[in-house]
Amino acid sequence: MATKAPRIERSRVIETALSLLDRYGIEGLTMRKLAQALQIQAPSLYWHFENKQSLIDGMADALVDAVAKDLPEAQPWEDRVHQVAVELRLALLRHRDGARVFAGTYVVTDNVLRTGEAMISAFIQAGANAELAATSSFTVTYYVLGLVMEEQALGPESNLDLAARKQTFLDSAREKYPHSWAAREAIFSEDFDNRFATGLDLLIAGIKQRITSPHHRL
Repeated sequence: MATKAPRIERSRVIETALSLLDRYGIEGLTMRKLAQALQIQAPSLYWHFENKQSLIDGMADALVDAVAKDLPEAQPWEDRVHQVAVELRLALLRHRDGARVFAGTYVVTDNVLRTGEAMISAFIQAGANAELAATSSFTVTYYVLGLVMEEQALGPESNLDLAARKQTFLDSAREKYPHSWAAREAIFSEDFDNRFATGLDLLIAGIKQRITSPHHRL
């Protein structure tokens, strides 16, 4: 009598999928490759994930499993938003195309909801109403996603020759785009840590001003 193959755990499927993501990127990750890596038949994957999008949703949840788990109770709201944003960025950077996996999923799972709850509660603590708090949380999240997508696109494995593009700019832009020329070092800087920190500070300061405005509840 044939021995029944053991069922593959959902956590193992996601772990293997993230491994393949690092190797092939989001376009190269297929259900067939995943099944081969797990040494199972492709239909067995559908026990946990009905299609690639549902797999991506599971991966998105797994990406943020450590975000917003250790937040001091008496933490000022600005520090909380900063901590969650930093943790989210680092979580997305741990895997190739991490930001692209997370973007647009709208998964309502504990890990994702915990991350959103941490930011929304911080903005409510600052005095925002629920609508502004949610919008502010989305704004910070979108900022993190956009920056990480850019950061990963320009990373070590990128085919983009940033140095060549910078030289093209330097050769032709001084007269035509004088303000961009003046900002050339910032434009072509690869110091994403500083760019991220500065942009996040600007966002928090702007949201703080909006919260304290007498018109924000209108």
